[in-house]
Amino acid sequence: MPNIQGVYAREILDSRGIPTIECTLWLDSGGVVATSVPTGTSVGKYEAHELRDGDPDRMAGKGVLQAVNNINTIIAPQLVGKDPGMQQEIDDLMIQLDGKSNKSHLGANSLLAVSQAVCKAGALAQNMPLYYYLFQKYELMRELMIPSCIYTLINGGEHGADNLDIQEFQIIPASHIDFPDSLNLATTLFQKLEEVLIIKGAIHSVGLVGGFTPNLYSNSDVFEILVETIKSSPYTLAQDLFFGIDAAASEFYSGGKYTLRDRAEAYSTKDLLEYYNKLRSLYNVFYLEDPFAEDDLDGWSEVTKTLGDTTKIVGDSLLATNVEKVKDAIAKGHCNTLLVKPNQVGTISETIDVIKVAREAGWQIVMSHRSGETNDDFIADFAVGTGAEYAKFGPANRGERVAKYNRLSQIYIELEQVRLKNEQQQATSGAVSGVTS
Repeated sequence: MPNIQGVYAREILDSRGIPTIECTLWLDSGGVVATSVPTGTSVGKYEAHELRDGDPDRMAGKGVLQAVNNINTIIAPQLVGKDPGMQQEIDDLMIQLDGKSNKSHLGANSLLAVSQAVCKAGALAQNMPLYYYLFQKYELMRELMIPSCIYTLINGGEHGADNLDIQEFQIIPASHIDFPDSLNLATTLFQKLEEVLIIKGAIHSVGLVGGFTPNLYSNSDVFEILVETIKSSPYTLAQDLFFGIDAAASEFYSGGKYTLRDRAEAYSTKDLLEYYNKLRSLYNVFYLEDPFAEDDLDGWSEVTKTLGDTTKIVGDSLLATNVEKVKDAIAKGHCNTLLVKPNQVGTISETIDVIKVAREAGWQIVMSHRSGETNDDFIADFAVGTGAEYAKFGPANRGERVAKYNRLSQIYIELEQVRLKNEQQQATSGAVSGVTS
């Protein structure tokens, strides 16, 4: 088995022009892997600490040279000679080197950059595609599949331009639609939506992650625009696709109330639940991500009790890919679906542990990108290899998002080739058995 010969990190820029980390790892066999970590804009308070330099005279205080130096001088020397297949051992070592529960000493961004590189190197050492390596290593599902994709079409909140309160308005293709047709649907509707916005004289520029940021009067107006867009396409709402939202409700929560431009008076927790119930009945919104603020636990319990039988109540900021928070949410019925962002916790092993806990509770998994992305497609392989039912990579727009969808396309082809080969072998075996009998 090849061992780690060297690790080197450097500062690069993410899709927002904000610094992040790229990590390169060499094996003594001559193999080399490189990976980069995403960063968030709408960051929950329970996430592991992302280390920034804080120097106002450089990169607007957002440089990551200290985090890079932590990899090159503290972590890297400890990994030389180690087997990259020992993911848990290496991740545990880095956690010990950090010594802080929130990774604030070395930085969760430092740890994840190395952890991802080790994961890629483990796959390379086994001469396996990354998704298959993860599938074999962790055995989180019985067979490989492409997750259903959650495509953002319109952005508001922290991802928009002060145009809407809700952060993401999404379309989710029906489960019977395979990945190529799903991508065709998303691409078609994205283009159709631009046409509709232009006809209406609405702003049709795109936001932080590539979704449109139209200047509409209310959040509810978005669904009318989307319904009109779907009617101008070959697709049918509630048959070919459904709606979802990432409310990111903490961003419009203050003093125990939620402020939406849909009405002059602020919403109580009960009012907001009624609002979501209305969206569910009127527009087939069956995916609600972060519908309430992290600490509005009564809201989480009520929405899960009221809508959980028909709707995915998805915990992002509430759970922060944290195993203890997931266990607590399971016990108290705060949601029914886990959104996974590896950089919220800091290592691949910890992320796997969180997924296992959610799986044991019967929850489904949504594998997610961040607003500050790179062209690294690690998260696409990770979604397939861990058996995530859903993948949330943003709109089919902008290179850093499209990279993930292009990777899923390649994996889809590979899985189809394997499926066809197995069918041919079974057919041949059956024919031989019939002749023999």
